[in-house]
Amino acid sequence: QVQLVESGGGLVQAGGSLRLSCAASGRTFSYYHMGWFRQAPGKEREFVSAINWNGYSTRYADLVKGRFTISRDNAKNTVYLQMNSLEPEDTAIYYCAAGQKNFYIANLTSVYDYWGQGTQVTVSS
Repeated sequence: QVQLVESGGGLVQAGGSLRLSCAASGRTFSYYHMGWFRQAPGKEREFVSAINWNGYSTRYADLVKGRFTISRDNAKNTVYLQMNSLEPEDTAIYYCAAGQKNFYIANLTSVYDYWGQGTQVTVSS
């Protein structure tokens, strides 16, 4: 089992920045690819970004490419999502997830076995 706890969400004005963190406990963190997803009210959960087990490969949704950066610190069992130039459309609950399936399909929720409870990000215009 892997337990995931997100933090760092909050209210920010458009153009601002937030840094989300996801702390993992349980099984060895470095065995897992890590992903960030988000879900806005009335919408399906969507892929944001992913990072492979050693941090050498990353993926981003087109909507966040160039604005968000994913990173991980395996010594701290933590994955981060730095979000810059935030837009009202980025408002959502952000979830981190851990999985071990093929990283090439890391944009799919089915890749992930464990999910956090989410952290709310609200961007005001």
